[in-house]
Amino acid sequence: MSDVPATLYQAVALRAQVAPILPLAVRDLVLRFGEEVVLDGVSFDLGATGCTMIMGPNGSGKSLLLKLLHGLMQPSAGRVDWGGHAANTVTDRQALVFQKPVLLRRSVAANIDFVLKARRKDAGRRDALLDHVGLSHKASQPARLLSGGEAQRLALARALATDPEVLFLDEPTASLDPASVLAIEAIVGDARNRGVRIVFVTHDTGQARRLADDVLFLQRGSIAEHTRAADFFPEPQSQAARDYLNGRIVV
Repeated sequence: MSDVPATLYQAVALRAQVAPILPLAVRDLVLRFGEEVVLDGVSFDLGATGCTMIMGPNGSGKSLLLKLLHGLMQPSAGRVDWGGHAANTVTDRQALVFQKPVLLRRSVAANIDFVLKARRKDAGRRDALLDHVGLSHKASQPARLLSGGEAQRLALARALATDPEVLFLDEPTASLDPASVLAIEAIVGDARNRGVRIVFVTHDTGQARRLADDVLFLQRGSIAEHTRAADFFPEPQSQAARDYLNGRIVV
């Protein structure tokens, strides 16, 4: 894999300067499914730069929170404020990569071409994006034949093709081999270093230690703590986080 030319990130920087959608303010967010409350009174702020890791046990609401932030779901109460904009009005300035990538039934290159055309981006960027994620040699191959790690790298390339100011990642390296994990982390780290705001759901504490600037820890649909990664890992403030990091079941 090689570095993406800086020109591929110029649109991100320019748009963020002209009409910023960061920082993010989340206030009293509630999500209910019938009588069940799955997120309860969630409030926090995110700055304009860095990588926030959302962590917590299964069922704590991590993926649902990500969808609310991205505007794919509407909260039952509370608000998500992206620089004065509602979440569902700025989805075109963000991208979301899921744990299991959904690829088009066409070639690797055509997957990138489709996004560039749909978003009216420069078609000439395709080769640079594929080179950056290490898939140039697979350009003409059907995307369905890619390995799990390769498919996720293609999903990341498609996300970056949209010039996102915010990149949401929902456990993108779950079940992947160590080499694939590190390759994806390198791509995400490069995007963060070039100004893309990263919000990343993970269960992998090693990954969180490598990438996180801050950690938002959820338990039972509420925030147990939100603090700098440099403070969270050596000395978490909540018992739930201490138990989680020590491998004990958190309920």
